[in-house]
Amino acid sequence: MAVFILSGVKVFAASSSSILVDVAPPNPAPGEDTTITLSSYANNLDSVLITWSVNGTSILSGIGKKTFLVKAPPAGSFASVRAVISLPEGEIEKTITIRPNEMILLWQATDSFVPPFYKGKALPLADSEIKIVAMPEIKSSVGGALVNAKNMTYAWKKDYTNDQEASGYGKNFYIYTNDYLEGSNNVSVVAGTTDQKSTAEASVDVGTAEPKIIFYKNDPGFGTIWEHALPDTYRITGAEVVQAAPYFISPKELQHPSLVWNWSINGNMVPVPSYRKNFMPLRTADGTSGVSTLSLMIENVDRIFQTVRKEINIEF
Repeated sequence: MAVFILSGVKVFAASSSSILVDVAPPNPAPGEDTTITLSSYANNLDSVLITWSVNGTSILSGIGKKTFLVKAPPAGSFASVRAVISLPEGEIEKTITIRPNEMILLWQATDSFVPPFYKGKALPLADSEIKIVAMPEIKSSVGGALVNAKNMTYAWKKDYTNDQEASGYGKNFYIYTNDYLEGSNNVSVVAGTTDQKSTAEASVDVGTAEPKIIFYKNDPGFGTIWEHALPDTYRITGAEVVQAAPYFISPKELQHPSLVWNWSINGNMVPVPSYRKNFMPLRTADGTSGVSTLSLMIENVDRIFQTVRKEINIEF
């Protein structure tokens, strides 16, 4: 910064470096309201004229107008915001380029069981492994083509803490195991081109669910009747097979040795073949009637917080 002396008085020339610019959010989405704020450690901006323009068109001018609100342009385009600060020592110009980009975060519980034809999403439980994939849509400044997601750098955060090991070039996915003490986790990422001229940011909150068992009828002719869950009181005649579907339990391979299946009828344990742990054959004797309680408890011996229990009444 140059200093001139006139008649014994020091006069400081206007310096662009004395004006600080803050953009919030720093990586706006298309159409998102964006606030630009000017501050200075050397000048009182509340007492000077500040003029704002967007793409060459004057929008706002006035004393102390150090905050400016602008809507981010569509994806793939940019807005050039120019601020002219009229200081007593001279004018200072600040130009801010807003170039919004879009990014989608997709998450999945990698080892959560759901039955065939289930239309919903497999949800994570406590101690579940979750994978999040970033899908940024950033256009190259040369040619305007979309930049390959593997050719970008990524800065991942979990619960607002930087994860340096998971961040870096080409790391467009993030894998973690959620904590049983936390009901949800916030994961965010900033993706950018290698020259850092274009960036995109996104975040997602991933919560945990509770496992549940639903019983279905397994018909010898039609297979499992997935369309109709058995009610809490179910009437059978003759011989039937009840099939259990433990939604969201992990691992999703139901025959995995870490899953212990405990079937019981009226409190008495009933063994089932190890290769058909999720099937319970039932048969009523001729001339008998009554109600029995069918119960199933599934425990994951490796993950103590993944235990689920279900019982229904069987009329016969």
